[in-house]
Amino acid sequence: MKGVDVLSYYHYGTQTTNQAGHLSIGGVDTLALVQKYGTPVMVYDVALIKQRIAEFKQVFEQAGVAYKVTYASKAFAAIAMYQLLAEQGVGCDVVSGGEIYTAQQAGFPMATASFHGNNKSRAELEYAVTAGVGTIVLDNFHEIDLLNQVLTEKDQTIAVLLRISPGISAHTHEYIMTGQEDSKFGFDLKSGQATQAFEKVQALPRLNLLGVHCHIGSQIFETKGFEMAAKAMIELLAQWATSGFTAQVLNLGGGFGVRYTEEDQPLAPQEYVRDIVKVVKAAATAAQLPLPEIWIEPGRSMVAEAGTTLYTIGSRKDLPNIRHYVAVDGGMGDNIRPALYEAKYSAVLANAPEAAPVETVAIAGKYCESGDMLLWDLPLPQTKPGDVLAMFVTGAYGYSMASNYNRNPRPAVVFVENGRARLVIKRESYADMAQLDVNESPSHL
Repeated sequence: MKGVDVLSYYHYGTQTTNQAGHLSIGGVDTLALVQKYGTPVMVYDVALIKQRIAEFKQVFEQAGVAYKVTYASKAFAAIAMYQLLAEQGVGCDVVSGGEIYTAQQAGFPMATASFHGNNKSRAELEYAVTAGVGTIVLDNFHEIDLLNQVLTEKDQTIAVLLRISPGISAHTHEYIMTGQEDSKFGFDLKSGQATQAFEKVQALPRLNLLGVHCHIGSQIFETKGFEMAAKAMIELLAQWATSGFTAQVLNLGGGFGVRYTEEDQPLAPQEYVRDIVKVVKAAATAAQLPLPEIWIEPGRSMVAEAGTTLYTIGSRKDLPNIRHYVAVDGGMGDNIRPALYEAKYSAVLANAPEAAPVETVAIAGKYCESGDMLLWDLPLPQTKPGDVLAMFVTGAYGYSMASNYNRNPRPAVVFVENGRARLVIKRESYADMAQLDVNESPSHL
């Protein structure tokens, strides 16, 4: 492969090569970011996130249907992210008390938030109701009873959706398939659990059932699974309509694939939505149902390509006729996906993004695990200690799944846009990691 023009080859938002020959994101030199914030540092292209949001909205508006775009917080949750979502007029889904708390700290309008999860605790449900979360997505029979108890004690009502497991297996990694029949999530459709849950919720006046939700998986590259799920949900709603129920909401989740490497060939994110809208409209018409408001929950497809992680290259190990290992100052602590899912990425030298590769190397992390490998076969120009590696499409499930393994601090996070950079999450210090430790003499046991 010849020299890489980042802008034309990767097509990730505002990335380009500046006059200094360095990778630039959002009009900001990545080496300047490294000098100011250190490494590893995660850089988010705010303009690209805004573009994704606008594209999703445009599809719905062009189709003339009622809709709601809800960001899946688990992809990346931070006060600054929730503030950006609020500014752009999209909702969020939260899956824990911690995400609810963070959204509250951002001043996010909680009425536009939805609360997911397969084992919400009583404390979390109480917190969600008190915080004014707009919609609870019910996942199981235990949760129906638990939420009803909470609402009775607080003398409140709340809007709910029923999460349905439609029995559809998406073409993706088995760990991120969620819509198949054998899943920990949701009420099973084929066994009749979904209708049992419907009847139970309808008998509880404090639960205002808006409709149904399903999510068939993540990193999906084709639309057939979404089409099948949409048809299955409309068929279910048609059955329930015989009892007089009219669904106001059909939430088809997210899972739209993104391009991590040149091997990935997903559709443009908005194309998934365009197809979903078409199928839902046709199915609702055929079933003689009023068209419900269509909700989607993009997470990865909204932020993944907007994220770039910058690392500093350190040591090297050359094994003749076997492999060249180049180590960086991060790894599985800031990106567990390669170790967990065998996820693949692309990367360049931020200080020479268009330099022609001269060798193929494996990028090793610094953590004390043989499996701590970020990339296995990466073409690069000759590297030296101190060079900066830019790893692309790390905006989803990088920081949100980060850990302090080996007592390493989690990285800083920076938003860039229009030539300006803003620190949105500080780098952890050693003291931050130890602050919850109880420092007492063993004699106190």
